[in-house]
Amino acid sequence: MSYAHLLVAVAPTPESRILINKAVSIARPLQARVSIITFLADPEMYNQFAAPMMENLRELIQEERQQFLQQLIDFADYPITQTLIASGELGCHVKHFCQQNQVDLVVCGNHNQSFFSRATCSAKTVVGTSCVDVLLVSLEAE
Repeated sequence: MSYAHLLVAVAPTPESRILINKAVSIARPLQARVSIITFLADPEMYNQFAAPMMENLRELIQEERQQFLQQLIDFADYPITQTLIASGELGCHVKHFCQQNQVDLVVCGNHNQSFFSRATCSAKTVVGTSCVDVLLVSLEAE
């Protein structure tokens, strides 16, 4: 099958390089576009006194995530069309991005090392809500 635009869903872990390599290996022969999406967990606000500290924490996390994406872009050795840092519902953001940007393949990873990780796997959400093909790449520790 021929793909024109791949979306790679990454987390700030070294395994994300595996996902980038996989996407680029598919995209390069097809001259397809590659975009990257990652997610931020919004720190909980327990009370109003913590609000100013939480804002600084959000900015720091956002900056770190931006640096992480830049490292992946540099590592890819392939043009990255777009990057997105999102927060909230993973499946909804991926689906919306795919619809708005004519993505036809989502590449995401799966750490199926324990019962708990299989039950809570975020890739499961992507597969369940996706309107396009999904490539689930095994990221098991060797």
